[in-house]
Amino acid sequence: MRMKTIMLKCGAVTAIAAALCGCGGSKVDTMAPPAVQLYTVETAATGICHQYPGKVKAAEEVNMAFKVSGTLMAIHVDAGTYVHAGQLIAEIDPRDYQLQVDAVEAEYQQIAADAQRVIALYGDSVATAADYDRARYGLQQITAKRDNARNQLADTKIYAPFDGIVQDRFFDPPTVIGAGMPVLSIVSQGKQEIEINIPATAYRSASRARFTTAFDFVDGAVPLTLISIAPKANANQLYTVRLAIPPTGASLPAPGMNVMVNMAITDDADSAVVVPSPAVVADDADNCYVWVFNPEDSCVSRRSVAVDRLTADGMTLLSDGLATGEVIVAAGAHHLTDAQRVKPMEAPAKSNIGGLL
Repeated sequence: MRMKTIMLKCGAVTAIAAALCGCGGSKVDTMAPPAVQLYTVETAATGICHQYPGKVKAAEEVNMAFKVSGTLMAIHVDAGTYVHAGQLIAEIDPRDYQLQVDAVEAEYQQIAADAQRVIALYGDSVATAADYDRARYGLQQITAKRDNARNQLADTKIYAPFDGIVQDRFFDPPTVIGAGMPVLSIVSQGKQEIEINIPATAYRSASRARFTTAFDFVDGAVPLTLISIAPKANANQLYTVRLAIPPTGASLPAPGMNVMVNMAITDDADSAVVVPSPAVVADDADNCYVWVFNPEDSCVSRRSVAVDRLTADGMTLLSDGLATGEVIVAAGAHHLTDAQRVKPMEAPAKSNIGGLL
């Protein structure tokens, strides 16, 4: 009787073990599917987007100064005044420069008359070649001296170089002004730019990026045109980018206004996609792969991919292996096996910032 009881218990244990080892003979099948976070693959054009603070600047901003020194006689505009190109805006006392022109003009007339006589005599073979050269070079010298005096007299007046607005005036008459000292500051009107600073990680991609911004007085995003990228980093190891603001049909932003600029990086290859960096796994041979999720049976399959580069926002750019719209495992990919069933994690609510709740 005792032997019969032992045999019945062994048979029960064997039946339970057989049941546990069913479904392919793996204990993993009886365990709950691991929870993973999924990600829908996006193209590089929509996947890589940076945002940088910028400031609106006038396309042209100059400090106007006299080329000659003298007593400031008049400034014909005030700060905020709109000026036209070629408009007289400031002048210094021209009396000393006018006297200099009068003196040089008289000297020029005398030397020019003497030179003409010598040249005429040389044509009649009366004057020597030395007299001819002396007269010719003397005439060139006095002509240059006369032109210089005329230029200095003309430099006693400042004219607006372009249409714009007077930003500031630094002196009032009758201040004595030295040559090169700024008197007025003028900014261009109707042409504004935006200046941003980008890190080295975005420097290589800036030339093929799309830049946009937004203003409160303009509906929708405003596209910006790339003007230039500084070839050398500044003291903060950032590269300055200048962007042109196209005509918006509305009021233009004022210089000094702070804005946020979106920089969307486009890739030349149509097959380039971006995925979260934790989704890419490397095996012992340094071959990179991802786990592709099949929504029909909730199983994953291993897929080899070609990594191009990492981005500054924690994403990885892939040049081959995935297509836009495919779903992959973004988190929890290091302990999966091929054809394993997984449980997608529910996406956190929009009000649950950071998924902490």
